[in-house]
Amino acid sequence: MCDPTRDDGYTQSRGVSTQKRPYFQRKWPLIDVVRAFNVVIVHFFCLLAPFNYEWEALRFGLVLFVVTMLSITFSYHRNLSHRSFKLPKWLEYPFAYSAVFALQGDPIDWVSIHRFHHKFTDSDRDPHSPKEGLWFSHILWAFDTKYIKYKCGGRDNVMDLKKQWFYRFLQKTIALHILMFWIVLYLYGGLPYVTCGGGVGCMIEYHVTWLVNSACHLWGSRSWKTTDTSRNVWWLSLFSMGESWHNNHHAFESSARQGLEWWQIDITWYLIRLFEVLGLATDVKLPSEFQKQKMAIVR
Repeated sequence: MCDPTRDDGYTQSRGVSTQKRPYFQRKWPLIDVVRAFNVVIVHFFCLLAPFNYEWEALRFGLVLFVVTMLSITFSYHRNLSHRSFKLPKWLEYPFAYSAVFALQGDPIDWVSIHRFHHKFTDSDRDPHSPKEGLWFSHILWAFDTKYIKYKCGGRDNVMDLKKQWFYRFLQKTIALHILMFWIVLYLYGGLPYVTCGGGVGCMIEYHVTWLVNSACHLWGSRSWKTTDTSRNVWWLSLFSMGESWHNNHHAFESSARQGLEWWQIDITWYLIRLFEVLGLATDVKLPSEFQKQKMAIVR
């Protein structure tokens, strides 16, 4: 663990912070500045979108949202974070690469944070605990890498990814890929594709993902006896590709399927199931009936 400093508003007790984090009036490392800039510029592009409106560009933005959101849920989350299923490398790597354009970081960083979230859910060491406030769990945690390192320690929980050259390569070159993404958008379609396309698409994808971190730990229903505050939020399931069946997910973390009932929309699971039928997804994990009975809330 890194030692906290008074300048950053930390106090130490049993290895965790006991003082509310000063989210803005603190020292900002370059990485936090860059991440905050990315979020601000995406929202700025959205503000410019009405002045550069083209239906074709907006349609591209909606497609971009679907593709990048599904790449995050399918690759970063269920495939890499939880190993809910296996893919051949020639298929695993392209999905992971497409998730880079969701602007949520490289696979090593994203997976590490998510694994820490499950390990320390709702505790003082949770990277984006709702107990530190709605806005902290929704977005502010992403701009405070020093705080996350203080709470969680080093990224020693992703050695499976660090051993693979492809993920090390993405970690070192992610800025170049993202820069090229915006340049290509501008060269192809000008400001409409940058604002109505990339701006709107990335903004929707940002907030849908963040709502899973915030809203799905504050509001919604519970079907399973988990020791955390996870909730199922039905109305978010279509936009989040099934990620908002969050109580289901925390009850059965390794399950490739999160919409466990037939009526619970889970687009990511439909894609996984398709690949399983084609013989491309293997070792697909699902909860057993015994596990369900053990975790079920008796009503």
